[in-house]
Amino acid sequence: MSFLTPRILINKNPIIRPIITSFSSVLTKTHVDSPVFEPSHSRFELVKARFLSSSTGICRRKSLSWSLRADRTMASQSTPPQSVHDFTVKDAKGNDVDLSIYKGKVLLIVNVASQCGMTNSNYTELNKLYEKYRDQGLEILAFPCNQFGEEEPGSNDQILDFVCTRFKSDFPIFAKIEVNDENAAPLYKFLKSGKWGIFGDDIQWNFAKFLVDKNGQPVDRYYPTTSPLTIERDIVKLSKKRVFSITIATSGPIDARLVGYLA
Repeated sequence: MSFLTPRILINKNPIIRPIITSFSSVLTKTHVDSPVFEPSHSRFELVKARFLSSSTGICRRKSLSWSLRADRTMASQSTPPQSVHDFTVKDAKGNDVDLSIYKGKVLLIVNVASQCGMTNSNYTELNKLYEKYRDQGLEILAFPCNQFGEEEPGSNDQILDFVCTRFKSDFPIFAKIEVNDENAAPLYKFLKSGKWGIFGDDIQWNFAKFLVDKNGQPVDRYYPTTSPLTIERDIVKLSKKRVFSITIATSGPIDARLVGYLA
């Protein structure tokens, strides 16, 4: 794993050149041996830039996709969540879990139920995916929900006992939540906020699935009837991507973050 400076990208990679050029005035003074770059005086202050590449080097990769988004940071208020990693949730035992522990992991987030007609098939296939890809960076996050046909009526302890006894699942089971309406968990409000088109605003039923990239960004959404094993190809594709991000803070209330993927 090596860290490369933006100047290397600008000079040697024609794919990245047009993306980085607009920031070139910022990236004039760098430290190659550090993931944090210290820029010269400019209206932008680069507060964090980290490039991750394979041993072959970032400039030899064949393709790059990227996105630029605004991060609002006001001193007088907390920063709105920008990724799944910004949330803290409760596990089935009531402990706080900071989802930033999953940075660098591909996540499959599922609302589960114990008494649904799809319970057996989904847990069985989720177990297979987790067993196969856990060591390659996949994490499955299961959130019990009783909003659909009241098919998850038990307590958190009962749900955990059911999953561990019947299916022997090793992936984490979190505290029961709501995923729709005004009491929906903040994490699910964030997941549903993407432009999902035909999916609409609400979760349709038990076992809806969100695929989240290594930067904590939801990239795919699947219907409850989608078999977990049919998502395998998407998981493999996402897990092979190298990621990098640059966060640029301005003198105003809005920051910009450049997020990229190297295929």
